[in-house]
Amino acid sequence: MPRNEGTLDRALRILLGLILLSLVFIGPQTLWGLIGLVPLATGIMGYCPVYVVLGLNTCPLKKQG
Repeated sequence: MPRNEGTLDRALRILLGLILLSLVFIGPQTLWGLIGLVPLATGIMGYCPVYVVLGLNTCPLKKQG
């Protein structure tokens, strides 16, 4: 998968994912915090399928090919 997320975008996604995931263990302790797995996974992979659909790319790397 080609990367389509920049460094800041990835960092914010990972941070948001960890914050949401912490809601499962701390605070209201609801399973809604599992939604944090989505931004956490996309931040770690550096690829967002929604960006492909919308035609967005925050990654400064040029496409090879």
